[in-house]
Amino acid sequence: MATVVFVDETTAGDRNEAWHLEIFEERLALREIIRRRVFQEVAEHNAAGGGAVFRGLVQPTGAERTLNCYQMDAPRRVDAEQQLARALDAFRRNGFVVLVADRQVEDLDAVVELRQGSEITFLKLVPLVGG
Repeated sequence: MATVVFVDETTAGDRNEAWHLEIFEERLALREIIRRRVFQEVAEHNAAGGGAVFRGLVQPTGAERTLNCYQMDAPRRVDAEQQLARALDAFRRNGFVVLVADRQVEDLDAVVELRQGSEITFLKLVPLVGG
């Protein structure tokens, strides 16, 4: 079992507070790592009552992007399967890249070695203004 550290960053230099997830496997495909991350953040949001603010990898339907989160149009629960589909699509469209130990993982089926304290960075790409 390893405690993996997840960090969200943007190309604009913003960095969110790291959070941890226990993973029992030593090797996982990137697709599965993204799935576990998304399901965990949705579970936490829904367990807290499905508030009006969602802190997650991708923007839920009907939410507006704010500085470090997404403002929901109304407090509600989020669907984990829908969020996973959005996250995988965003990865395929280069909405974010994933770095494991500062090395980019480019394929959803690539197997990632996980050790205690492994840091996985989700670097959200910020579109250029006027470009």
